[in-house]
Amino acid sequence: MTTRYWTASLPVGQSLSASSLWTRLQESISKQAFDTALYRFNIPNLRVGTLDSLLALSDDLLKSNNFIEGVSHKIRRQIEELERVSGVVSSSLTVDGVPVDSYLTRFAWDEAKYPTMSPLKEIVDGIHVQIAKIEDDLKVRVAEYSNVRSQLNAINRKQAGSLAVRDLSNLVKPQDIVTSEHLITLLAVVSKYSQKDWLSSYETLTDYVVPKSSKKLHEDNEYALYTVTLFSRDADNFRARARERSFQVRDFEYNPETQDSRKQELDKLMQDQDTLRSSLLQWCYTSYGEVFSSWMHFCAVRVFSESILRYGLPPSFLSVVLSPSVKNEKKVRSILEGLCSSSNSTYWKTEDEGGMAGFAGDADAHPYVSFTINLI
Repeated sequence: MTTRYWTASLPVGQSLSASSLWTRLQESISKQAFDTALYRFNIPNLRVGTLDSLLALSDDLLKSNNFIEGVSHKIRRQIEELERVSGVVSSSLTVDGVPVDSYLTRFAWDEAKYPTMSPLKEIVDGIHVQIAKIEDDLKVRVAEYSNVRSQLNAINRKQAGSLAVRDLSNLVKPQDIVTSEHLITLLAVVSKYSQKDWLSSYETLTDYVVPKSSKKLHEDNEYALYTVTLFSRDADNFRARARERSFQVRDFEYNPETQDSRKQELDKLMQDQDTLRSSLLQWCYTSYGEVFSSWMHFCAVRVFSESILRYGLPPSFLSVVLSPSVKNEKKVRSILEGLCSSSNSTYWKTEDEGGMAGFAGDADAHPYVSFTINLI
């Protein structure tokens, strides 16, 4: 899919019609830059208003475009991340079932949503408010999903660390623990290379250790986890003696109810994560289509208003969408410039040698209206 397009408008002179100018542009492109896709960008006659209102609107158009484009890219990146995490095959993004590139190249104004008799500022402000609401909704939904992910990651980190620091609850079974009025089972973390030392010495660290009571429960790359059973009254003394021999006795109390509660919490978090991820992904698909549709209507308003400011009234211009290859960009620029009326081209070229900066903060000066649309 093409990810970068130009929208442009060319002035239609008194001796030329939009149709004949379109034919000339098609012929020039096919001869000099045949691999450049070219489409009409059908913009209706919008309500012009006053020159002052157009100039005021022009000042806000670039800023608003950057905002809308930014939200579009945020949602797209979120979709890509969710698809990657979910293992979902990346699908083509659409607007009401139409692929976004096709929606752009076959753009049709939505009169029901954006009445052409509405003032341009009202249309632009309405789009901005709509996109801002979608962005706020995105932040809330992503924060909710991220919160659940963070909780799961914290649990996983506890379960994935070394035996010296990790949560031991899923490694210990009820039959591993002896609890009675006088006896207690402790859990000792022993260096992987000190296991022989542990097995030969744990019974003699204090006087009240149950012989042959130590059993290995787990081993990782650094440590092994052993049980040891002894009289409860001797537990603190055993901990101290074990520490002297570089054996770490972990604080652990086996509680079946706590174990079940942790498992239920983990299961719920995993279920919540899957639900929120699926819901967020579907929301992103739908919202991306809404944002993209609004963005293209905004671009139409932008081309229309800048064309009026550039070429004057009444509106008489040809608006198009192109996707030139990098190697043909200069050729296409030259073609577009050549099709501008000579007076218009001369006017723009005589401004300060390097060219006059375009309206709405255009970085490049051309004798015609031109904006870049980056889909990614």
